[in-house]
Amino acid sequence: MSEITKDDILEALGGVIDPISGKDVVSAGMIQGLQTKDGNVAFAIEVPADKGAEMEPLRKEAENTVFALNGVVSATVVLTAERAQGSAQGGAQGSGQAAEPQQAKPAGPAQQQSADLLPGVKSIIAVASGKGGVGKSTTAVNIALGLAAGGHSVGLLDADIYGPSMPRMMGISGRPNSADGKTLDPMENYGIKVMSIGFMIDEETPMIWRGPMVQSALEQMMRDVNWGELDVLVVDMPPGTGDAQLTMAQRVPLTGAVIVSTPQDIALLDARKGLNMFRKVDVPVFGIVENMSYFLCPDNGKRYDIFGHGGAKKEAERMGVDFLGEVPIEIDIREMSDKGTPITVAAADSQSAENYRTIAGKVWDKIEKATGGESRAPKIVIQ
Repeated sequence: MSEITKDDILEALGGVIDPISGKDVVSAGMIQGLQTKDGNVAFAIEVPADKGAEMEPLRKEAENTVFALNGVVSATVVLTAERAQGSAQGGAQGSGQAAEPQQAKPAGPAQQQSADLLPGVKSIIAVASGKGGVGKSTTAVNIALGLAAGGHSVGLLDADIYGPSMPRMMGISGRPNSADGKTLDPMENYGIKVMSIGFMIDEETPMIWRGPMVQSALEQMMRDVNWGELDVLVVDMPPGTGDAQLTMAQRVPLTGAVIVSTPQDIALLDARKGLNMFRKVDVPVFGIVENMSYFLCPDNGKRYDIFGHGGAKKEAERMGVDFLGEVPIEIDIREMSDKGTPITVAAADSQSAENYRTIAGKVWDKIEKATGGESRAPKIVIQ
């Protein structure tokens, strides 16, 4: 079977008609960021900002058209919108400069009707940080594995579109399959279902996507993935307080959030911003995890507080949230994460693995308290 080409895809999309202009989506210059690799196709359709909801059938038609082509393994199509004065008119490769995306609008009836993207998921936990480099993804992975070790059915969603790390950290390679031709089956390892944009693209391919494209991709990884029945979905959030965080708060009923920080003041300052962001959108903050808390020298057992110590615990007290625990800097944690064998499963008897399981146990207690032991938390609507 020959490799599908961009020309093949554009030729097929020439039969998809934009209901607004009456032109096909290719000649109308609506196709942006077309990528194809190993039969996995991804692109965006640029639509007017106020027509997003009614253009969903067009998106689905384009996706089905491409998926039906010989040689296509998966098709990921998202909608994107720009301000009128910055609208790109380029073809499949898009314009050279990204325009400013539309500001997110308050959730209206159309958004609320589609808010339940994960009907079989009983609770959803966001693992977040105010800045990068604090070990958020490592913490998310090991919390998920700790929850699974407690006998719970767990999924892991990589919401970091620009820097997806779950394929490597979970030791998963290959591309998702689709048993029904409509939804993707999540990848799986260590008993956990996993979905990441990293499964769709090459590891070294940069994601040069605008804000609305990120939002649409996140929704698709929830709506168009066969997650099945899960006790908890752990969401590895990107650092900061941007589009992904707002999308998750608007579109799904987050049960709670876990903030990850190192002990140093600059990291705690950013963690405080992340915590306050969740509070503003009425998402309960379960607590703070202090990562890279200290270093135990393997040669002499001496402890070194490289980034200071106890800062996250003090910050938790100051902000009125729980301190969930601390995890040291440890070579094994880094090496095992890089190899795709997280320490919680690869060295289950280690102290660090026990630390993660303890944190996961506290998170589960918070979930049960938040949901009253029932299926899920109230829906969140941004006013």
